[in-house]
Amino acid sequence: MRRVLVVAHTGRADAVRTQHRLEEELRARGITPVHRPDLRHDAELSDADADPADLDGLELAVVLGGDGTILRAAELVRGRGVPLVGINLGHVGFLAESEASELSQVVDHIARRAYDVEERMTVDVTVRLPTGVVETGWAINEATVEKERRERLIEVAIGVDGRGLSTFGCDGVVLATPTGSTAYAFSAGGPVVWPDVEALLLVPISAHALFARPLVVGPGSVLAVEVLARSRSGATLWCDGRRRLDVPAGSHIEVRRGAEPVRIARLEQAPFSSRLVRKFDLPVSGWRGSGPAGGAR
Repeated sequence: MRRVLVVAHTGRADAVRTQHRLEEELRARGITPVHRPDLRHDAELSDADADPADLDGLELAVVLGGDGTILRAAELVRGRGVPLVGINLGHVGFLAESEASELSQVVDHIARRAYDVEERMTVDVTVRLPTGVVETGWAINEATVEKERRERLIEVAIGVDGRGLSTFGCDGVVLATPTGSTAYAFSAGGPVVWPDVEALLLVPISAHALFARPLVVGPGSVLAVEVLARSRSGATLWCDGRRRLDVPAGSHIEVRRGAEPVRIARLEQAPFSSRLVRKFDLPVSGWRGSGPAGGAR
């Protein structure tokens, strides 16, 4: 029996309608849909959700919504090796593979097993608090250290591979994967990194410093942020904007390549540049390239 998890943003009427249609089409193709309507996309996993038995033996997880819902689904299937395929019902939906109008084509690809699976880097996060307590986390897009008080900067030191690089006041620091380079890191002025590049990004947010440029390091490096003891405000650590941890002054945060990648099912083999143009609605009039190599006519 083929079983596919269906995750939808149940707070949206269009998502619920699309979910019902998707489940009908999956059943018509001999595939059993599994859904968990009790889960809200914006809620953290509870203890009861941490290891649900009904998620065993899944072939895929089909996600209806925006990137937030896809991140929610990634939490549900973490540790199970289940690939995700997103159908965008949000705004940009950068992680989504298709749009709602293409739902039948998605079902056809699933039924024929006509998809490839790619692995995306994640990050593992380690936080050493001033008390000596160590907390851990993970993220697909980014771990972000943000000031907790709007009226005050946080004083941070950044480092790579155990070596300090700079100290400055700022609103925060984004520590991102290539997948996350088009999310918060992009908004903070970081570079767009192709998802097949193995790298980690460090992007300061509104830094009060002459040298506070975005950094791109190799996948074996360890990025570090220290909230300095002299900082007049503590900070908050967010993983993918979903999982939160208070990090008071004196805390040390390290981010390294995650031990467990996230798996994304791809239905088409279009280059990442095509996704960029489509998702950001980039102007390309005047481009004279010809063929996949992009040579000029």
